[in-house]
Amino acid sequence: MDSGATGRRLRGRLALAAAVLAVSGALTLTATGTAQAAGSSGACAGRVVKTLPFKTGVTRVYQRNGYVCAVTVAKDPGAARTMSVSVQARGNRPVVDSGRYRYHAGPVTVHAGHRCVWIRGAVGRYSVSSGWTLC
Repeated sequence: MDSGATGRRLRGRLALAAAVLAVSGALTLTATGTAQAAGSSGACAGRVVKTLPFKTGVTRVYQRNGYVCAVTVAKDPGAARTMSVSVQARGNRPVVDSGRYRYHAGPVTVHAGHRCVWIRGAVGRYSVSSGWTLC
């Protein structure tokens, strides 16, 4: 067998393996990192474990397999206004989604494991803060 062809095949397989490892590593960091911002659909995976109402909206908190997700929804959607939501697992920095939105801020997801989390939400000048919870 031609050693040149064998070498090209081996290099091709090594390149493919390296690409697969790079992609799987990126997915692992995204899935198991301390935080990730979820899609913009306004929905979190899991079950609702806490509802934090305030004058201009509500922040809903979901939990699933050690992950905590939160989304802040305006009571009167329509005009774009300042909204935010944040989730902080104890010992980590908060993960925040803030900006001018019409309907909701978030969802924002963190891996909390069995640690307490602090959830904050705001719509306009009104806000809510949970304190350490879900311990």
